[in-house]
Order: sequence, then structure tokens, then C-alpha cells
Amino acid sequence: MIVAKSYSGKRVAVMGLALSGQSAVAALKAGGADVIAWDDNGSKCKETEPLGACITDLKEEDFTKIDALVLSPGIPHSYPKPHEVVEQAKKANTPVIGDIEIFATNYVKPRIIGITGTNGKSTTTSLIGHILKYAQIPHEVGGNIGHPALSFENDTNIIYQVLELSSYQLELAPSLSCEIGVILNISPDHLDRHGDMRGYIKAKSKIIEGLTNNGTAVIGIDDPDSRYIGEGLRQNNCKNLSIQYVSGNHLPKNGVGIVDGCVVSYVNAEESIIVDLNGNTTLPGTHNQQNAAAATSVALTIGISPEIIKAAILTFSGLPHRQELIGSYKNLTFVNDSKATNADATARALSCYKSIYWIAGGRAKQGGIESLGKYFPNIKHAFLFGECAKEFALTLEGKVGYTICDTIHDIFDIILSDLYIAGRQYGVVLLSPAAASFDQFSSYEVRGNIFRSLVNDKIIGNSKLKLNLP
Repeated sequence: MIVAKSYSGKRVAVMGLALSGQSAVAALKAGGADVIAWDDNGSKCKETEPLGACITDLKEEDFTKIDALVLSPGIPHSYPKPHEVVEQAKKANTPVIGDIEIFATNYVKPRIIGITGTNGKSTTTSLIGHILKYAQIPHEVGGNIGHPALSFENDTNIIYQVLELSSYQLELAPSLSCEIGVILNISPDHLDRHGDMRGYIKAKSKIIEGLTNNGTAVIGIDDPDSRYIGEGLRQNNCKNLSIQYVSGNHLPKNGVGIVDGCVVSYVNAEESIIVDLNGNTTLPGTHNQQNAAAATSVALTIGISPEIIKAAILTFSGLPHRQELIGSYKNLTFVNDSKATNADATARALSCYKSIYWIAGGRAKQGGIESLGKYFPNIKHAFLFGECAKEFALTLEGKVGYTICDTIHDIFDIILSDLYIAGRQYGVVLLSPAAASFDQFSSYEVRGNIFRSLVNDKIIGNSKLKLNLP
């Protein structure tokens, strides 16, 4: 655990007591701060009490007597409207920060590899960690994935801290300074929290703005907004950064990309094949090829040999809920892509498979699924559920056959009753919701776990199931 000594003797409020909030309470208390904390969810307050914070409704506090407000990334601080507690803090000129800011100002000699992007950052972060592990380089992985950054050990023997960083976290970490900063891609997401695309791009760009002098910027160039950031950085490189472009569909100059399904490094006008991804089942699609290219770029930057990078990538098992192969039964393959909470993420999955039985729905993001039209020919039938089922149905009308259901459980009842029809030819039963989970589930992980359990219990592990196959 990080000991937040920089807040010793100060009075600090923590708003939002999920994992990152609780880790902030623990770090601040260990550093000698007077901590008051609150969560609008009463059960989280009870969970946090043993950590030693004074649990009190922060709406009743005088923020002129508070030195900092540590805010959970999930709580609005600007758009669509600041939380009431944030408004009080701003009126009192109390700094509003996140757990990453505490980490950045209290870790001994940090060497941070930071990864952000609309999609793919969890896979890329984990893949970088896997390569470092394979290379036997001491490191820790966390941030917006797995462990909160404040739960890291403040150990000088740890060489790299690999952090997945969301736009929310970047906005609340003004002191963050990465040695290597990665922007994978940028597409519309969380616009309700950033006001518009300009605000969203500005938040993502903070990972590059905070790079150390002579640091490395790894920029994906497969979308126009990321390319714009990369070109702007090349034209105004005041920190003497090493700028490396990465792509999942071609080979950029002085970067890492893809040639005939292989990850290839192109530095100093020399091409070097790192690893062949053809037939790799844990990193399917051009988006995952870009993730592999980005991880390779980072690994080469810190001096890991191509041989180790290749071996590590080929042994990477992938992540739960991200095109996770659950298993197969007869001619059907079941894939859990519950992490796809927006259309852009779902597009990546729909581009990887044919003959898809698509399970989609939840709480819609801005734009719905209008952008997925070019992938509709890959879909044999759609099963729609949740708040946005009817909205999605309107988009599919006349283009893709669909069935509206109340829940994922209902969808499986239909799949079971019609399985003998589906089983006559190859198909992929794909959960890739293109929507948030919060209408019926507490998280996309819970949604994906339920899907996995239904597949295993009702299909793969169901000894009574009989398919009427030819």
C-alpha cells in the first residue's frame, strides 16, 4: 500500500467508496491525514468504517476547512452537472483530485507506463504486464484495471508501474508524469461526462502532456482523432519525446504495425518481424493487432528482446469479458464480450466473426448502434434485451432479424428451444452488448459472468441437452 505522506496532518475528504476510494482512505490514513469519507451507497460507508475514516455526509461539511477532495472517477465533477459535494469544494477553492494524483505524488521514484484509449486499454495494459513478467522485470499492473494504484507496494525494487488510465482519472491527476504514455484510439464515449468530443480528446491528451522530458509517446493512428494528436505532437515536440506510431492494419514509419498478420517493427528504415498473429485466438481482429503492436512498441522501447516479446505474446491468454472464448457445443461457439459497452467496441467483435447470433442491449450510449450497419451482414439473428432493446430494434428493422427479450436468461431459453435449428450450421453466439450494464447489472463483469455461467450450465455442461442435428 502507498503511504500518502504528502497529506500528513491535512484534512482530506474522500467521496465515493468503491475500490479506489477505499484504497485512498487507507493510503491517506497511513500517511497521517485526518480523513472524512462518504458514499451515497450506505453499504459502501459501512465497508469503509474499519479503515479508520470518519464517515460523514460530505454535503454537510465546510470545505473551507478541508485541504483536498478525493473524488471517485465515477462521480461527475464537470458534466453533465457537478456532484453537489464537488460544487461545494469548488466554491471553497478546495482542490478536487483522484487516487492517481495521490499515487503520483507519493510513490518513490515512479517509472510509469500509462495506457489510455477508448477501447483496448485493458488488453494492452495486461499484455504489457505479461511481457514484463516473461522478461522477469519487476513491475505492478493496476489503475483502472485490477488493483487500484494506491494498493501497489511502494518498493524501489519495482522497476515499472503499468497503469490503465481512464479519461476520468487523467482529469483528476495534474501531477501524473509517465515515462511512456500510450494513446491507443479515440472514438465517441462518455461524452455526457466531458461535454463533447473536444473535452474528451483534451482529457485523453493529458497522458501525453504529462510525459517526462525525453519520454516516449506511443500513438495509435487507426482513427483520425488519435492521428491528429500524433501529428500535433510531432510538430510541437518541446520535451524531446520519442514518438512512435502504431497501427493494426499497416506498418507506419518509425513505428510498429501489421504486415500480413504479423507484428512488425519498422525503425531506422529496417523491418523486423516480431510475431505472427495468424491463427491466434486470444488476440483476434485488427483492433487486437493494434493492441499487440502498442505493447510491442513499449517493450522494445524499454529494451526487451524481440524473442521474449514473441514468446510472451504467444502465451498471452487474453482477458475475461473481452472476446473471451467460453467454449463450443456442436457447431456453435460462445464468446463473452461483455466489456463492449459502446458501439465502437462492439464493431471490433462483429468484424471478427461470421454467422453471428448477436446478444445486445442494456443502457444505450449516445449514438446507439447506428454506426454498426456495415457489420449487419455478419449477423444471422439478434437477441435484444434491456432498456435499449426497442431502440436497437428500430435500427435493425428490415436489415437484421431480431427477438426482444427481457433478460439474458430469457434469451438462453429461446436459444435452447431453437438450438437444433442453429446447430445445423456454424455460428457464433456473441454477447457484445454495445451498451452499459447498469440497467440490470452492477457492472459489465457481472453481466459477463452470468453469460458465462449460462453457457456452461445450460449448454456445454448440460448432459440432458440433445441437438437434433443431421
